[in-house]
Amino acid sequence: MRLSFVSDASVCALALCAILTASPLSSHAVEAQEWTRFRGPNGTGVVESAGIPVTWTADDYNWVAKLPGLGHSCPVLWGDRIFLTSASEDGTTRTAICLDTTGKILWTKEYDGSPHTKHERNSFATPTPAVDADHVYVAWSSPEEYAFIALDHEGNEVWRRNLGLFKSQHSCGTSPVVFEDLIILGNDQDGESFLLAVDRMTGKTVWQTPRKTNVVAYSTPCLYHPPSGPPELIFNSGAHGITSVEPWTGKVNWEISVFDKRSVSSPYVAAGLIFGSCGSGGGGNYVVAVKPGTADGKVQPAEAYRIDKSAPYVPTGLVHGDRVFLWADNGVVTCINAADGEVVWRKRVGGNFSGSPICVNDRLYCVSDDGEVMVLRAGEEFEELGKIPLGEECRSTPAVADGRLYIRTVSQLFSIGGKK
Repeated sequence: MRLSFVSDASVCALALCAILTASPLSSHAVEAQEWTRFRGPNGTGVVESAGIPVTWTADDYNWVAKLPGLGHSCPVLWGDRIFLTSASEDGTTRTAICLDTTGKILWTKEYDGSPHTKHERNSFATPTPAVDADHVYVAWSSPEEYAFIALDHEGNEVWRRNLGLFKSQHSCGTSPVVFEDLIILGNDQDGESFLLAVDRMTGKTVWQTPRKTNVVAYSTPCLYHPPSGPPELIFNSGAHGITSVEPWTGKVNWEISVFDKRSVSSPYVAAGLIFGSCGSGGGGNYVVAVKPGTADGKVQPAEAYRIDKSAPYVPTGLVHGDRVFLWADNGVVTCINAADGEVVWRKRVGGNFSGSPICVNDRLYCVSDDGEVMVLRAGEEFEELGKIPLGEECRSTPAVADGRLYIRTVSQLFSIGGKK
């Protein structure tokens, strides 16, 4: 392990190239901590912010920071600190990174990794960290070790867990989340699988729920609040379908097997339904909306409907009002009525996508694999608002905090909006 602090001179100058409310899962979040996990508040990707422009030019950036290594993990924020991860191209080094909101790299902490097979569209630093008032939590894998690590905001290691072997031809991709004093991580892989909750201060296991082994999943859980009763954690996987779990004990409340392929996108909730998707590189993708069951077993979960035309495989859908926006990997965007799946509009915007859309006010932002930010109106009719090139590949999802938009490409971090 190697901890290094970087001087002001090492901060990247603004690139001249062509461009590019606190999470309900965390009781430690305070005002302005909008983005503490993958896709922000409870994984919804939705935030209100007056400071984010609809479109911009290279001259409008607050800053562009060059990052050590490469990666697809998304930035998370606490106060004036930004956290994300990178890795060397061969996977021999993994790096946790902290910047401040001026773009200055405050510290990096390096860990040894090992080269191994991954999907060509994956990276060795794909899982997004989670952050709370005390720590940032990172997870990454090699075949010999599934590492789960907590660092304080100054880069000091607080605890480290080896969760065992990680078996997958595509490597790792699932992100941790904070729930009260627990850190939750799904471990659905080609080897021994389980759901895990550890104490956020010590890293000690609080509960571990065994899972069937089928095929690796990259889904990051969200919290579902039923009409009555306590909140439930929702997980997606090809082996189990959609699963509801008690957050404090790991006990399975209900489960429904609705997937016949890998689940890469993450669950979300709309119109009292829980959504998930599955697919493959060869197609056959579909989105399922499920009527949730109840923890007492009196109501069993049931499939409400599914969308199998132009359905996303990797990107996670987004809920805005009573509509769901499905942003497919091949650049087809579909707006549906959340309650019944009726298609409101469907339009090809071009490009290929691995990151997920976010919504700022009533605008959708999603970045193509080629590094072009697409901005659409989240409305009843299709309306394209902007296309902004970043000049570098991107398979990450943007973040928003304190009136600024942060976009991570494979090797850079961009800041736009708010006060310069």
